[in-house]
Amino acid sequence: MSRKPRLSPDDWLNAGLQALAVAGPEALKAEPLARELGTTKGSFYWHFADVPAYRKALLDFWGRMASADHEMPSDKRQSVARLHEIMRNGFTGDMAAETALRAWARTDANAAATLADIDARRLSYLQDILRQIGVTNPDIARMLYGAQIGIVQIGEGGTPENETALDTLVDLVLALR
Repeated sequence: MSRKPRLSPDDWLNAGLQALAVAGPEALKAEPLARELGTTKGSFYWHFADVPAYRKALLDFWGRMASADHEMPSDKRQSVARLHEIMRNGFTGDMAAETALRAWARTDANAAATLADIDARRLSYLQDILRQIGVTNPDIARMLYGAQIGIVQIGEGGTPENETALDTLVDLVLALR
């Protein structure tokens, strides 16, 4: 008889991001997560002291994921390509979890603080990319980021129509510089 592999904290945290995206923050509890992972609550409590500790770990985990890969492109051409990539795919490529985290941040101070930190770092990164391209107005970064966040409210985020609209917005900004 083979044993199931032991779950790691990251397994629980990834499951939490999926649960958050599907059912919101109410799904971030030991029992429904354990049921989804096919294990017991004991496994949850092996890794996390309680649900509030788990939620904090989930926010820290998301913060690390959401802030990863912020290497500056080396030239204007790569900066334009990176800007288009961010606009089409977001910073993590997981728009469902990000949208759910933004909704959670409206009702949870810890989620709001995590999101504010992430947004500040992302805006700074976008400003750096735009500056490298020759766009120096910091409001442009905020407008592009706001459009990228908001467009997922129209359809399913990564639809071809949304991607085309975001590409057009980037091209318009670049044409105006």
